[in-house]
Amino acid sequence: MITTGFAQREYRKDAAPEGLVSFRVTIEQTDLWIAAQMDLTGRACESVRRHRSILEEYISGNPDFSGSLKPLDADAEVDGLVMEMIVAGKQVGIGPMSAVAGAIAEAVAKDLSPESPTVIVENGGDLYLLGNESRKVSIWSGGSTLTGRIGIVVHPGEGLAVCTSSGTVGPSLSFGNADAATVLSASGALADAAATDLGNRVKSKEDIEPALEAVLGVEGVLGAVVVVGDAMGAAGDVELIQI
Repeated sequence: MITTGFAQREYRKDAAPEGLVSFRVTIEQTDLWIAAQMDLTGRACESVRRHRSILEEYISGNPDFSGSLKPLDADAEVDGLVMEMIVAGKQVGIGPMSAVAGAIAEAVAKDLSPESPTVIVENGGDLYLLGNESRKVSIWSGGSTLTGRIGIVVHPGEGLAVCTSSGTVGPSLSFGNADAATVLSASGALADAAATDLGNRVKSKEDIEPALEAVLGVEGVLGAVVVVGDAMGAAGDVELIQI
């Protein structure tokens, strides 16, 4: 069982699925929990450093990038992780840094996949999964009465992101009051940006349905779940389960 939550990240203690080895990689602000078929700490550290270096170098030459709450255009020479963040931000209509955690989770997972075809990378509640085995993901929703009681079944295959934003849990910037706003996509960057946008749209229970409709209108979004207090909604390709 994988729990998507934040408080002290205690959910990581019992998260590793049977048959996988779990390990943690922490480099500056990046704090990853990883489950793979073997301990790939060294390879994961190398991956994180490389992707962080690319991002930091781009930010140093484009200082507006890190603080923009609006979509930005890409320079002609941009590619890789930075381009994925810019494209995701433009698709959703928000700043590119909204996609950073999901983008890094995907990049690291795919870097590890040649040695471990089954891999899960969690980056502050944002997941990227690879592998043929179905997984259960529990959705942590803070003080909601539904927290830890609902989850989804996912089928990662060649890659699936499950990213969660919250206006009540964790340090991430949100302009809404959702206890959990979860989005599924093959793209880690898009799932992260769309989860942020979904959370921003939800101020009360009455916003759940229109917010879900809006996020499902973004090309590449597969499904979404919103929890606000004792109310929830789901749309798209989502297989809900009771924990």
